[in-house]
Amino acid sequence: MTTEKPTELQYNPQLPLSQALLLPRIVIENTMPVIDGGQFAAKAIEGQAVTVTSKVFADGHDTLAVRVRWRAEADSIWQSEIMTDLGNNAWQGQFSVATPGQYRFCIEAWIDQFASFCHELEKKHAVGVPVSLELQEGRTQVLQAAERSDGHLSEKLAALYHELAGLLEIEQVALFLHPRSAGLMAEADHRPYLSLSPEYPLDVERERAQFASWYELFPRSITDDPARHGTFNDVHSRLAMIQDMGFDVLYFPPIHPIGRRYRKGPNNSLTAGFDDHGSPYAIGGVEGGHEAIHPLLGSREEFRRLVAAATAHGLEIALDFAIQCSQDHPWLAQHPGWFNWRPDGTIKYAENPPKKYQDIVNVDFYASEAIPSLWLELRDIVVGWVKEGVTMFRVDNPHTKPLPFWQWLIADVRALYPEVIFLAEAFTTPAMMARLGKVGYSQSYTYFTWRNTKYELATYLTELNQSPWRECFRPNFFVNTPDINPGFLHDSGRAGFLIRAALATMGSGLWGMYSGFELCESAPVPGKEEYLDSEKYEIRVRDFNAPGNIIAEIAQLNRIRRQNPALHSHLGLQVYTAWNDSILYFGKRTADGSNFILVAVSLDPFNAQEAHFELPLWEMGLPDDAVTQGEDLMNGHRWTWYGKTQWMRIEPWNQPFGIWRITV
Repeated sequence: MTTEKPTELQYNPQLPLSQALLLPRIVIENTMPVIDGGQFAAKAIEGQAVTVTSKVFADGHDTLAVRVRWRAEADSIWQSEIMTDLGNNAWQGQFSVATPGQYRFCIEAWIDQFASFCHELEKKHAVGVPVSLELQEGRTQVLQAAERSDGHLSEKLAALYHELAGLLEIEQVALFLHPRSAGLMAEADHRPYLSLSPEYPLDVERERAQFASWYELFPRSITDDPARHGTFNDVHSRLAMIQDMGFDVLYFPPIHPIGRRYRKGPNNSLTAGFDDHGSPYAIGGVEGGHEAIHPLLGSREEFRRLVAAATAHGLEIALDFAIQCSQDHPWLAQHPGWFNWRPDGTIKYAENPPKKYQDIVNVDFYASEAIPSLWLELRDIVVGWVKEGVTMFRVDNPHTKPLPFWQWLIADVRALYPEVIFLAEAFTTPAMMARLGKVGYSQSYTYFTWRNTKYELATYLTELNQSPWRECFRPNFFVNTPDINPGFLHDSGRAGFLIRAALATMGSGLWGMYSGFELCESAPVPGKEEYLDSEKYEIRVRDFNAPGNIIAEIAQLNRIRRQNPALHSHLGLQVYTAWNDSILYFGKRTADGSNFILVAVSLDPFNAQEAHFELPLWEMGLPDDAVTQGEDLMNGHRWTWYGKTQWMRIEPWNQPFGIWRITV
């Protein structure tokens, strides 16, 4: 392996005059959304406005013209929009694109001589300063613009010049300042001292990359008999209820053949009986590997019918992409060079201390025989499932695989199939989680699962709305997973499940739950955040109509999300003041203010909590004594609020949260 020489900074304190003369006169800096100086693409959603900000300034007092430009990666034609001067050298512009894909944008700026002239003319005329010389300079500008223009534009400018020449001074001032004159001169502007920022990448995805509700189930458990393996055909019976609960993504753990050697038994035991089905994450058997389907689940044609039936119910099938192998995986015999073998001929199984996974082994991405064949094989597996109608993938532990691999694979797949969405199941350090978003992951699991106190939640929700997270990371708030039975749920009862559901559904545009959450399943392995009798190791039969379920509440939460655009993203969340450390109070509103949602969640599943709180009237441009209207979106109750300071009482045995729409 070679060691590259570090790149030297190109700073020269003794700048030659020849170079100084070539430097831009106009400064364009601090442009956003930009990730790591443009090394990675910022994220955007099709059809939604991309807000671009920048600091743009120059010497002197001339008026600047600033525009944002954008184009598709494969196009040569740029589109542009005028940016608005926000004051103090800050500029803002917006644009949107209609289709997913890779784009580029940049900022261009130049000195607008005619606008500078008009600004000076208007000021002098207003205070009675003689402007005859300025008017002569203005007419000269119009004449020069006509001479450098062609066709109809030249004719219109020449007509403007002659019209100005025949007017009184006060009439000339009015005509110079008229929008028609400004429009013609802008069209003919030769853009002196034109400066361009670097081009920055932008990754535009479809809406479901930012707004979706995931429901996870094991197809083998859709059965009424633990001795009978569930099938794809059985899953059809669940589609209507999952749709009715408001979910739009149906996610399956691995559906591939499961290895026999070192198969795990119930509760992760090291010894499996002959009838034990093992963990779906021990991928590979005599029937095939990652490209194959477990024969007990059904045929490929039955899988295709399930994908079609799910689509008819408004559900998109997501599959688990877990790059690990059982010790029966065909690759061990076909491609032994893709693995690291010990001197005694054995292979090391996977571990994440204190967890041990004796039933799986990992590939070596940088083994000499794995480059490039393993990388291409994994890419082809993903593409193969895309061709079967799967366009969403939850990726198991991506932080344990090389980042260059993901950067290549995701870009390669999405170049052909820009609709594909990748969800990173990565519970790791913040820097690694952010980096996975930068290299292409559309969504990621989060620390939300372990944020329980008001301080923890408020801090985390605020952090996700700040740079660099907001540009590169879309949080998917899963309330539980087959691997994680959160400690908060172990003894908090039905109220605890409703608390976490409200926080997840209102806190982010993306959320998910693993089957059984709606039934308030919580029995843990003693002392661990793991499920007792985990479905990862055995078939689990459920009565989805069991008493005490929260199915109706989940359906209403998802309905509220769909009906209120302010809730379609984690962005824009603001934590507000409620004088009680057991009540988290926050709000979200659309950019135009037309949809404003307030959420108050009691974090205490056992006791009633009360608090005075502030309505954010200042964000609505209202005085502290304003009258506003409130609506409870869970039950439709309406009322009138008088003033900024209000009072609430939340009783967990009724409903441990409030979701209100505020209007004037």
